[in-house]
Amino acid sequence: MNASLLRFASMSPLPNPRPRQLSLGPLETEILEILWDLGSATVKDIHDRILSDPDRELAYASVTTVLRRLADKGWLTCDRQDRAFRWRPLTSRTEAHMLQAHEQLHRFLAIGNPDVVAAFVDDLDGASLDQLEAIAQRLKAARQAKEGA
Repeated sequence: MNASLLRFASMSPLPNPRPRQLSLGPLETEILEILWDLGSATVKDIHDRILSDPDRELAYASVTTVLRRLADKGWLTCDRQDRAFRWRPLTSRTEAHMLQAHEQLHRFLAIGNPDVVAAFVDDLDGASLDQLEAIAQRLKAARQAKEGA
Protein backbone atom coordinates (compact mmCIF):
# COMPACT_ATOMS: atom_id res chain seq x y z
CA MET A 1 0.00 0.00 0.00
CA ASN A 2 1.54 3.35 -0.99
CA ALA A 3 2.03 6.25 1.45
CA SER A 4 -0.89 8.28 0.04
CA LEU A 5 -3.27 5.38 0.46
CA LEU A 6 -2.07 4.79 4.01
CA ARG A 7 -2.65 8.45 4.81
CA PHE A 8 -6.23 8.27 3.51
CA ALA A 9 -6.89 4.90 5.14
CA SER A 10 -5.98 6.33 8.55
CA MET A 11 -8.12 9.46 8.21
CA SER A 12 -10.91 9.82 10.72
CA PRO A 13 -14.50 10.19 9.63
CA LEU A 14 -16.02 13.65 9.48
CA PRO A 15 -16.53 15.09 12.97
CA ASN A 16 -19.87 14.81 14.62
CA PRO A 17 -21.45 16.98 15.86
CA ARG A 18 -20.66 19.48 13.14
CA PRO A 19 -21.14 23.23 13.10
CA ARG A 20 -24.59 24.15 11.80
CA GLN A 21 -23.12 26.70 9.43
CA LEU A 22 -19.68 26.25 7.89
CA SER A 23 -19.30 29.64 6.22
CA LEU A 24 -17.18 32.08 8.20
CA GLY A 25 -16.37 35.72 7.71
CA PRO A 26 -12.79 37.03 8.00
CA LEU A 27 -13.13 38.20 11.62
CA GLU A 28 -14.90 34.97 12.60
CA THR A 29 -12.04 33.02 11.04
CA GLU A 30 -9.42 35.15 12.81
CA ILE A 31 -11.09 34.70 16.19
CA LEU A 32 -11.48 30.96 15.66
CA GLU A 33 -7.77 30.73 14.76
CA ILE A 34 -6.92 32.55 18.00
CA LEU A 35 -9.05 30.11 19.98
CA TRP A 36 -7.43 27.13 18.28
CA ASP A 37 -4.02 28.56 19.21
CA LEU A 38 -5.00 29.24 22.84
CA GLY A 39 -7.38 26.33 23.44
CA SER A 40 -9.81 28.60 25.28
CA ALA A 41 -9.92 32.30 26.04
CA THR A 42 -11.94 35.16 27.47
CA VAL A 43 -13.21 38.05 25.36
CA LYS A 44 -10.41 40.15 26.87
CA ASP A 45 -7.75 37.59 25.87
CA ILE A 46 -8.99 37.60 22.28
CA HIS A 47 -9.42 41.38 22.15
CA ASP A 48 -5.90 41.93 23.53
CA ARG A 49 -4.44 39.47 21.03
CA ILE A 50 -6.09 41.26 18.08
CA LEU A 51 -5.04 44.67 19.38
CA SER A 52 -1.43 43.49 19.78
CA ASP A 53 -1.18 44.54 16.12
CA PRO A 54 -0.71 48.33 16.39
CA ASP A 55 -2.49 48.82 13.05
CA ARG A 56 -5.71 47.19 14.26
CA GLU A 57 -8.74 48.73 15.87
CA LEU A 58 -11.63 46.65 17.10
CA ALA A 59 -14.24 47.33 19.77
CA TYR A 60 -14.45 44.92 22.68
CA ALA A 61 -18.19 44.58 21.99
CA SER A 62 -17.43 43.47 18.43
CA VAL A 63 -15.39 40.53 19.74
CA THR A 64 -18.30 39.55 22.00
CA THR A 65 -20.72 39.75 19.07
CA VAL A 66 -18.53 37.58 16.86
CA LEU A 67 -18.05 35.01 19.65
CA ARG A 68 -21.83 34.77 20.09
CA ARG A 69 -22.28 34.42 16.33
CA LEU A 70 -19.70 31.60 16.23
CA ALA A 71 -21.53 29.87 19.11
CA ASP A 72 -24.84 30.23 17.25
CA LYS A 73 -23.24 28.63 14.19
CA GLY A 74 -22.06 25.73 16.33
CA TRP A 75 -18.32 26.45 16.31
CA LEU A 76 -17.87 27.48 19.96
CA THR A 77 -19.16 26.97 23.45
CA CYS A 78 -18.87 29.21 26.47
CA ASP A 79 -18.10 28.07 30.01
CA ARG A 80 -18.30 30.22 33.10
CA GLN A 81 -15.05 30.14 35.06
CA ASP A 82 -15.16 32.16 38.27
CA ARG A 83 -16.45 35.57 37.15
CA ALA A 84 -15.28 35.27 33.56
CA PHE A 85 -16.67 33.47 30.55
CA ARG A 86 -14.20 31.27 28.64
CA TRP A 87 -14.86 30.47 25.02
CA ARG A 88 -13.55 27.29 23.44
CA PRO A 89 -13.89 25.67 20.02
CA LEU A 90 -16.08 22.59 19.61
CA THR A 91 -14.18 21.54 16.49
CA SER A 92 -10.42 21.28 16.06
CA ARG A 93 -8.56 23.13 13.31
CA THR A 94 -7.97 19.81 11.50
CA GLU A 95 -11.64 18.85 11.74
CA ALA A 96 -12.66 22.27 10.44
CA HIS A 97 -10.37 21.90 7.43
CA MET A 98 -11.85 18.45 6.76
CA LEU A 99 -15.39 19.81 6.94
CA GLN A 100 -14.62 22.76 4.69
CA ALA A 101 -12.87 20.53 2.12
CA HIS A 102 -15.83 18.13 2.24
CA GLU A 103 -18.24 21.02 1.63
CA GLN A 104 -16.14 22.40 -1.25
CA LEU A 105 -15.96 18.99 -2.88
CA HIS A 106 -19.73 18.59 -2.64
CA ARG A 107 -20.27 22.03 -4.19
CA PHE A 108 -17.82 21.18 -6.98
CA LEU A 109 -19.47 17.84 -7.72
CA ALA A 110 -22.91 19.46 -7.60
CA ILE A 111 -22.06 21.06 -10.94
CA GLY A 112 -23.32 17.75 -12.29
CA ASN A 113 -21.46 18.02 -15.56
CA PRO A 114 -18.98 15.12 -15.92
CA ASP A 115 -17.12 17.01 -18.66
CA VAL A 116 -16.32 19.87 -16.28
CA VAL A 117 -15.07 17.46 -13.60
CA ALA A 118 -13.05 15.51 -16.21
CA ALA A 119 -11.47 18.72 -17.53
CA PHE A 120 -10.48 19.66 -13.98
CA VAL A 121 -8.94 16.24 -13.30
CA ASP A 122 -7.17 16.29 -16.66
CA ASP A 123 -5.38 19.49 -15.61
CA LEU A 124 -3.99 18.07 -12.31
CA ASP A 125 -0.33 17.26 -11.70
CA GLY A 126 0.96 13.72 -11.10
CA ALA A 127 0.92 13.94 -7.29
CA SER A 128 -2.69 15.10 -7.28
CA LEU A 129 -3.65 12.30 -9.64
CA ASP A 130 -1.93 9.81 -7.33
CA GLN A 131 -3.97 11.19 -4.44
CA LEU A 132 -7.21 10.84 -6.41
CA GLU A 133 -6.29 7.27 -7.29
CA ALA A 134 -5.58 6.53 -3.62
CA ILE A 135 -8.96 7.99 -2.67
CA ALA A 136 -10.70 5.88 -5.32
CA GLN A 137 -8.96 2.74 -4.01
CA ARG A 138 -9.94 3.62 -0.43
CA LEU A 139 -13.57 4.11 -1.44
CA LYS A 140 -13.59 0.84 -3.36
CA ALA A 141 -12.16 -1.05 -0.36
CA ALA A 142 -14.70 0.55 2.00
CA ARG A 143 -17.60 -0.38 -0.30
CA GLN A 144 -16.34 -3.96 -0.63
CA ALA A 145 -16.04 -4.21 3.16
CA LYS A 146 -19.64 -2.99 3.56
CA GLU A 147 -20.90 -5.51 1.03
CA GLY A 148 -19.02 -8.33 2.77
CA ALA A 149 -20.42 -7.42 6.20
